[in-house]
Amino acid sequence: MINFEVQIINQGMQIEGNILKMRTELANPVNYFLPLGNNEIEMNTLIGKKISINFTGQINCISCGKQTKTSFNQGFCYNCLQTAPEASESVIRPELSKSHLGIARDLEWAKKHDLIDHYVYLAVSNDVKVGVTRNHQIPTRWIDQGASSAIKLATTPSRHIAGIIEVFLKKYYTDKTNWREMLKNTIATNINLLEEKEKVICLLPTELQKYIEPDNKISEIIYPVNEFPNKIKSIGFDKNPKIEGIMKGIKGQYLIFQNDTVLNIKKHNGYYLQINF
Repeated sequence: MINFEVQIINQGMQIEGNILKMRTELANPVNYFLPLGNNEIEMNTLIGKKISINFTGQINCISCGKQTKTSFNQGFCYNCLQTAPEASESVIRPELSKSHLGIARDLEWAKKHDLIDHYVYLAVSNDVKVGVTRNHQIPTRWIDQGASSAIKLATTPSRHIAGIIEVFLKKYYTDKTNWREMLKNTIATNINLLEEKEKVICLLPTELQKYIEPDNKISEIIYPVNEFPNKIKSIGFDKNPKIEGIMKGIKGQYLIFQNDTVLNIKKHNGYYLQINF
């Protein structure tokens, strides 16, 4: 696994290293930090400024650290895609987790990541979506998805049960975020999450209602964006090894640049970059 020691970098420098998805802190607005090799960049301070990012052509697997020609599933080499527990199918589809039956790619890993409390939640962006995340990933998960507000629906003792609840609720709510509308800051209006939660309680079968989370707090999330794009143009390092421009803001795991261009940082986990700012 790629290791890095946190060190805050001041402006007026060039630094390089393998990147990981941005670390976040819930504040008004959200604070973003980009892990880069042994360093960490305070990204909020770069909003409104010109930055230049060069991809060296090197990609390292975020699980084993080996160099790979192609990155799979946001940062893995092909071997780790097939074998690493953090790349298993239950990461995307929680209902497929079998760790509660003693079946997993790595049972010790599963005990720490699957057999722990999970939250089922509702989040609002351009629509209301249902999702699942580990208990220690709130509010990180909501921020990474670019949600404007969110509420916990249920607390379960394992990933599998959370997935079962999510699958049931997908008959009534989407489980996807429309990333283009999210980046345009198209937010569903007239959504009352408390009322939606009450609907969920009535919809769930009796055997699943026991997991309903009593905490009804609604989290509101504001992002550091000076200007939202109108017509989204997604850019990436595989086709554009040099990306530069004035950064207009950050939302989800996207950097928003001038001319409506956006860069998905999480998609490029493990890429070795040189950043000038």
